Amino acid sequence: MSQARNRKTDELRPEYDFSGAVRGKHHEAYKAGTNVVVLDADVAKAFPDSSSVNRALRLLLEVAQKQHTSKRPA
Repeated sequence: MSQARNRKTDELRPEYDFSGAVRGKHHEAYKAGTNVVVLDADVAKAFPDSSSVNRALRLLLEVAQKQHTSKRPA
């Protein structure tokens, strides 16, 4: 594909400047494993950061595990 054709189909705005960008800057972190979760707005208000989300989910896991073990026949 020629450069002339690329310019015609390029949808980036002229004010976007990637001249200082670093290719692969976050590659190692991504390769190590990431887990992106998008929260609904009402949930995000209650949990403003990842620490609060993790605390709530760990508590939920603890409750679920206790409930699961209490239902086992003795």
